[in-house]
Amino acid sequence: MDSISEKHIQNGKLQVTVILVLGSLTVFSALFALGIGSSSNLDFISTLKFIFGIEEPTDLQSAIIWELRFPRILMAIIGGIALATAGALMQGCLGNPLVSPLTLGVASGAALGAALAIVLGISIVSIPELAIVANSFVFSLIVVFIILQLGKMTSLTAESYILVGIAITFICGAIVSTMQYFATDAQLSQLAHWSFGSLSRPDLTNVLWISVAVIGLLPTAMKWSWDLNAISLGGDEFAITTGVDPVAIRRNILILSALMTSIVIAFTGMIGFVGLAAPHMSRRIVGNDFRKLIPCSAVFGAFLMIFADTLGRTLFAPIVIPVGVMLAIIGGPFFLYLLLSKRGISSTRSLLGNSTPSGMGMYSSAHMSRL
Repeated sequence: MDSISEKHIQNGKLQVTVILVLGSLTVFSALFALGIGSSSNLDFISTLKFIFGIEEPTDLQSAIIWELRFPRILMAIIGGIALATAGALMQGCLGNPLVSPLTLGVASGAALGAALAIVLGISIVSIPELAIVANSFVFSLIVVFIILQLGKMTSLTAESYILVGIAITFICGAIVSTMQYFATDAQLSQLAHWSFGSLSRPDLTNVLWISVAVIGLLPTAMKWSWDLNAISLGGDEFAITTGVDPVAIRRNILILSALMTSIVIAFTGMIGFVGLAAPHMSRRIVGNDFRKLIPCSAVFGAFLMIFADTLGRTLFAPIVIPVGVMLAIIGGPFFLYLLLSKRGISSTRSLLGNSTPSGMGMYSSAHMSRL
């Protein structure tokens, strides 16, 4: 075995180790978050004793752990996995590391559906408790369907999907702003609260159903990692020579990403930073091999969500800052630092200035050498 092959195997083992370490850190963060809160008689050590059966909790302590904190933390994990995976898939199939469910209009469609339910009382279901959730889910999928149909009319390039998504985002934003202008104070408050993004809305039953749906979609995402590698290495032309249909893969991945995103934000509201930042940060750790990038992004997304939510719950306790706000506060400056660093600038230049005709100029030669 030559030195290049040995180095490649060693790098692969190191990357897998990093993912496992990050996963262990995420599990520890989840346990730590279970023991942190505004309750004075339920600290971290006591919570661990209750979880592992060392001591018996009171009814109040049990309710706080399993009915309040556990659904929230599980939602953070599943939501982070779904949004980060969707972001990695979108960035891979469109060849642009600045793409996310927010920039492609998925979240804007959800916001439009929520605004219709809150301001105008228009809902696709007759159950008031599910009006916002159902509208958000359906309208986000409708937006993706429109993007796919309009993308077909503009030669099916990666750029066409991005530009159509940006246009749809502005259109949905304009409609929502118009409805806000005519809304009452109570409606404005409810819409603003939804747009902040919160993990406290879904109960344990909803979170379990969301978990089943997201976990059920993850194997499909991993199955397409080989196709994404082919597209990212040489663009559409190279992918075709390897037997990959880039048009079909791009369409299927956008649908899958929209499903994963819609399932989460329909219950939580607008949470956008994870889908953008987690894949970007993971790419700096494991490179551009989507066999490792997708699971690393998922774990990183879960960790970011837990960290942001725990910080939001404890920083000004008993006041709780929504996770969407906390992610923007702590994530924005850090992500800007990554982009302005020497390596981030070179990556962004290769993206914006050296793209291939098929729009897959996301990866520089230095990045591809890490596959």
